Amino acid sequence: HLNLHENSGIVGLRNLGNTCFMNAALQCLSNTIPLTDYFLGFNYETEINFQNFLGTGGQLVKSYAELIERIWDHNAKPQISPSDFKTSLGRFAPQFEGFQQHDAMELLAFLLDGLHEDLNRVTKKSYVEDVEGDENSDCQKLAVKSWIAYLQRNMSIIVDLFQGQIRSKLSCQECGKESIKFESFMFLTLPISVDTKSIDDCLNFYCCEEILDEENKWHCPRCKKLVCATKKLDLWMLPPCLIINLKRFECKPNGRRTKLNQKIDLTVENWDLSKWLAAQKLNYPLEYGIYATINHHGDENSGHYTAYACNRKDDIWCEFNDSYASTMDNLDLAGLRQSSSAYVLFYNRIDSSAEQVEKEVSGSTPTIRRQSLGSPHLWPHHVKNDLRSSCRRRDFFINYMRQPSKCSNSSLVSADIYKDEICGTSSRSIENLKCVIEGESCTSKSEIKGN
Repeated sequence: HLNLHENSGIVGLRNLGNTCFMNAALQCLSNTIPLTDYFLGFNYETEINFQNFLGTGGQLVKSYAELIERIWDHNAKPQISPSDFKTSLGRFAPQFEGFQQHDAMELLAFLLDGLHEDLNRVTKKSYVEDVEGDENSDCQKLAVKSWIAYLQRNMSIIVDLFQGQIRSKLSCQECGKESIKFESFMFLTLPISVDTKSIDDCLNFYCCEEILDEENKWHCPRCKKLVCATKKLDLWMLPPCLIINLKRFECKPNGRRTKLNQKIDLTVENWDLSKWLAAQKLNYPLEYGIYATINHHGDENSGHYTAYACNRKDDIWCEFNDSYASTMDNLDLAGLRQSSSAYVLFYNRIDSSAEQVEKEVSGSTPTIRRQSLGSPHLWPHHVKNDLRSSCRRRDFFINYMRQPSKCSNSSLVSADIYKDEICGTSSRSIENLKCVIEGESCTSKSEIKGN
């Protein structure tokens, strides 16, 4: 485990000129424990994808990792300058050059996508056909097929940590034809209206059925024309670290930007999301606890970003306001539960019930399973039992966790934050996996070569 000193991670980031949006996002990611341990715990450079034209050749991820190492250095000063990181960011995202104020969520989305592409374990992206079903499709099978297609082009620590899956369903109001797709997401953008009082209301609003009327008609493949339709989004699979963006800003028809400052009641501990999961009915809670927030103070024309985060050493909440970083011994959690400034919420899944029994561990930091085509039993989907039982399940530290770290504090990091499992000799190939999904018989027993 990290040999944490008294002020580990409690380091301010100097404002370089309207860069509070960047500083707040960086502080929340710094306090995402599995991600920080990934960069401090071993030589992450072995996973940099230099061939990916969508990445930065590793320059962005190296700049971010260097900043994280400085924040968590036991000799860190009370405040440091993120100027090197900002220079690297602006080189690949010109919109963040200069010293204009930007949206923290926009920065966060770009940064996570950039880290993903720099660390994408898929070195050669093959063409993958779009996976789509209809009213006769088995949604469990369709979801797994979609995840297979996604992993053929995307595998990284960012996928493992932050990405989940939603079901999108379009229904023709004339003939009843349905189009069903499963899409990956990195964060959920939840709407706010005058009727939303709590985070539960926002989630209900997100999952409610929407009417596509005259201005937003859908082209029905059966009617072969534009028709009025309904659209519904459902949560299908949730990631270990769930990022929620509250949609406080909106553009009016006249182009004017407005902000909704109403208070939203947040569930900060033991938030059970199982009732919103359309995939299956769980016999145990699917609970999440909040560990960081990006806050926006002010109106749509001017404002200031700060961050709150729970310190990993003693679970005491800290405030990060640019150069100012301090523990908040008197922080009343009621202030978080009723917030008019909370803009981006970071939740950890709390491993509980069935998972605790299986892993014989507990705690608020979720176990992260490395997603790959070669280990379908690690996917969060309910894959058929005969596939799961064919795999000899055993936790082990993935190979690169055994590699020496270039970080000077490498001995301070525990390797067990990022677990994987391996298949035994009776594992199936991807072709056999597809047979299992379809319920067909398979004769080949060839091993899966994991990625």
